[in-house]
Amino acid sequence: MKDLFALHGKVAVITGGTGVLGSELSRGLAQAGAKVVVLGRDEGRRAAVVTDIQQAGGEAVGIACDVLNQESLLAAKAEVLERFGTVDILVNGAGGNRKDATTSPDLSFFDLPQEALDYVVRLNFMGTLLPTQVFGQVFAEKKEGVILNVSSMSSYQPMTNVIGYSAAKAAINNLTMWLAVHFCKHYSPNIRVNAIAPGFFLTEQNRFLLTEEKTGELTQRGRTILEHTPMGRFGEPSDLVGTVIWLVSDASKFVTGVVVPVDGGFMAFSGV
Repeated sequence: MKDLFALHGKVAVITGGTGVLGSELSRGLAQAGAKVVVLGRDEGRRAAVVTDIQQAGGEAVGIACDVLNQESLLAAKAEVLERFGTVDILVNGAGGNRKDATTSPDLSFFDLPQEALDYVVRLNFMGTLLPTQVFGQVFAEKKEGVILNVSSMSSYQPMTNVIGYSAAKAAINNLTMWLAVHFCKHYSPNIRVNAIAPGFFLTEQNRFLLTEEKTGELTQRGRTILEHTPMGRFGEPSDLVGTVIWLVSDASKFVTGVVVPVDGGFMAFSGV
């Protein structure tokens, strides 16, 4: 049974590996035995995650990468292949929202800046598609590999205020299914593509929506979310690790094209 979930000897590349959720997934992949490549733009954050993994006995390297820049992605891939010789797992963890792409009492839908909306849609959608083009080519050549995308509860029923983020995450669900079929049909049935849809976690991007900046108390939105989450709490980053290990390991080797909610029951609750 342990072998089903083991990742020993696997090389796992994770974009957005320095964020609140991405860093926890990086550590979790390493604990399962993977050699982890942490991709991110901030050198200090990359180094911190790598140090955490190494101090726990794992193997990891950090590589500078901008998921919206194909040259940057190609350079990162070249460095990964030089260091490890291959890639086995790609976790597309880069994503997020921006305050100026979010409607509020101070910013109406009609005044949302195009630049902010462009950035959020590109970061979440193209920031998943482009790394898949670059690293997925390794999978196509060797006829095996696993891709894991990160969707959101907002992909199923768009949350108020976060228009660009919701639309982009809905696109991730469609992209996940499209890629799963494409890789199986054109390259190998041993290339799988799935996604997770996290519920509500306190991250840098949404903290200002769920808690008061000055007091840390729940906002009305935060209270409503918890009222609609049967488990009655926000997710902890570690809550994602088990599902991710399942989806990138042989334990799910006949699973492809699915989006798995990790949401404390939020999606199941009708409100009554």
